[in-house]
Amino acid sequence: MTAGTGWDEPTPALDEPDDVADQTPQLYYRSLPEFVREFFVPMFPRDVKHSPGQTWCPKWWEHPEAIYRLESLWRSWEHLRLDPALGSSTWLRDHLDHHLPRLLDASGPFKGCSFDGHTVRDYTLPIEEPDEGLYADENA
Repeated sequence: MTAGTGWDEPTPALDEPDDVADQTPQLYYRSLPEFVREFFVPMFPRDVKHSPGQTWCPKWWEHPEAIYRLESLWRSWEHLRLDPALGSSTWLRDHLDHHLPRLLDASGPFKGCSFDGHTVRDYTLPIEEPDEGLYADENA
């Protein structure tokens, strides 16, 4: 895989195997913006400007669904990169191939946005609260 992708990076040696904190691998990317900027965008370029039915927003961080999907992609990538045998294939198949079409879909989280402008639209689904007592408190 391309240098800088993290797939070829060894897991740091653990000094004290009995200490659980020391057994937690370091993140390859320190933040979601770093993952998006350094890995996601360069690794998976798409011509959404000239592709009907696809869109992207340069201000992706202002779209809650996009944040949640990108965070999911980042965290799953961080975990699966440690599996040298099947990690990259599993991540591509089970995570990227699922979320990328939904992120870029014209009716997805970036609906109304384009390279030329950012739009925040209120597409919030309306809800009403159910009657008191209809659902039990699961924490009680």
